[in-house]
Amino acid sequence: MAKGRMMWVYSPPKSPKPKVPQALKSEVSEKATQLIESILKPTYIKQPSKDNRFNYVVDFYTKWYRSYFYFCSKYACPGPSAISPFFESRFARMEYVGDNKFNMAFLRHTGEWIEILEALSVDKCMDAVSDGGYFQP
Repeated sequence: MAKGRMMWVYSPPKSPKPKVPQALKSEVSEKATQLIESILKPTYIKQPSKDNRFNYVVDFYTKWYRSYFYFCSKYACPGPSAISPFFESRFARMEYVGDNKFNMAFLRHTGEWIEILEALSVDKCMDAVSDGGYFQP
């Protein structure tokens, strides 16, 4: 494009994201807590190894941010060269899309969220996380 020339492009306004009803927020949080206590913690939280070079999972928690619900894990860093003793990482995301449905995404190693499941109920989302696959810490 030539220097000094401007070009106008039509950019329609984005439609607002639907707000998550408070009752649905409570239901999702409750079911996620049950999932963490019954499946994720027994599966992924193990005794630390004698070799202090490797990070390991010490806890799981969830967090709401706007219309997104995140599954998060907390790791211990026992090595002598660790920058900090712990770090946290998100590994699964539920995005509310309306009508009590969610899209599911996992966090790629590049830091990009990849959406792979669409318009799922709360129970189907919890099943997807409990089954592992892409939604593993």
